[in-house]
Amino acid sequence: MCCLTQSTIRGSDKVRVTNDGMKKNRAFLKWAGGKYPLVEEIRRYLPEGGCLIEPFVGAGSVFLNTEYDSYILADINSDLINLYNIVKSNTDDFVRDSRKLFTDEVNTSEVFYLLRQEFNLCADAYRRAVLFLYLNRHCYNGLCRYNMRGEFNVPFGRYKKPYFPEEEIRWFAFKARNATFVCEHYQQTLIKAAPGSVVYCDPPYAPLSATANFTAYHTNNFNNVDQQDLARMAHRLSVEYRIPVLISNHDTVLTREWYQDASLYVVKARRTISRNILGRSKVNELLALYC
Repeated sequence: MCCLTQSTIRGSDKVRVTNDGMKKNRAFLKWAGGKYPLVEEIRRYLPEGGCLIEPFVGAGSVFLNTEYDSYILADINSDLINLYNIVKSNTDDFVRDSRKLFTDEVNTSEVFYLLRQEFNLCADAYRRAVLFLYLNRHCYNGLCRYNMRGEFNVPFGRYKKPYFPEEEIRWFAFKARNATFVCEHYQQTLIKAAPGSVVYCDPPYAPLSATANFTAYHTNNFNNVDQQDLARMAHRLSVEYRIPVLISNHDTVLTREWYQDASLYVVKARRTISRNILGRSKVNELLALYC
C-alpha cells in the first residue's frame, strides 16, 4: 500500500487554505456546533504540546486541522465513538458498505424511518456505525438527538441528494492513526491530562436565550453546574499541573463569569441550526484560555 498524504486523499477543490497557510479539512459528519468555521481562531490560541486532549470531540474539526503527535478524543455519545473506531480500523469496508445507502432509492421518507428503526434496535457495532452515518447525512440538519429511551429520533431531512463524504472519511482515518477514541464523561478524560499535553474543550454551549437551550444532543444533559465544574477543572489543570486548557462557548455575561480566571478572546461564528436564512446570524463566541 502506498504512503498516503493529504494530496492523494483529497482533491484540491475539497480543501481550503486558511489565512495561516494551513489546509482546512472538513469533518465527514454534519454536526450542530461543529468548529470548522472557527478552526483558524482556535488554532491561533491553542498552545503547542505533544498530545491534544478533547473531552467533547464532536465531529472532530479541531483534531482534523491540527498537528499534534497524538490525540485522546472523547465524547459521551457511544454511537459517535463507535463510528470513529470502526472508521479507523475498517476503513475500506466501511466506505464500501456506507456508499450503498447513498442512492436515490434509499433517500425516501419511508426507507429513512425503517433504517432509523433498525438503528435503534441494532446491537451490531459495525452495522450501527454504517447506519449512524446514513442517519447523520439524511436527517434534518444533521442533528444528533435521542429520546429518554436512548432512541435516535431526528426526522427525515428531505435533501435532494445527500453527499457521500468518502474523501473526508479517508482523511479522518488517516489522521486517526495517532488518535485514541474513548466514550466517557469529560471528567474522566480531563483526569488523563499529563504535563506536555494540551486540552481543548468544546462543551454544549450555554444558551443565548431561554428558548435557545440546545444542550441535550445526547441523553445526558449538560447543565450550568457542569459548565462551572468544567471551568474549575480547567483552572486547576493550568495552575497545579501547568497544562493549558482552551474552552469555547457563547459570549454571555454568565460565561464570562464562569471563565473569569482565563484569558478571554472574542470571535464570531455563524450559527446554522436553522433552515431560515434570517436565523443564521453571526454571534459573539468566547475562547477562554487557561494557561
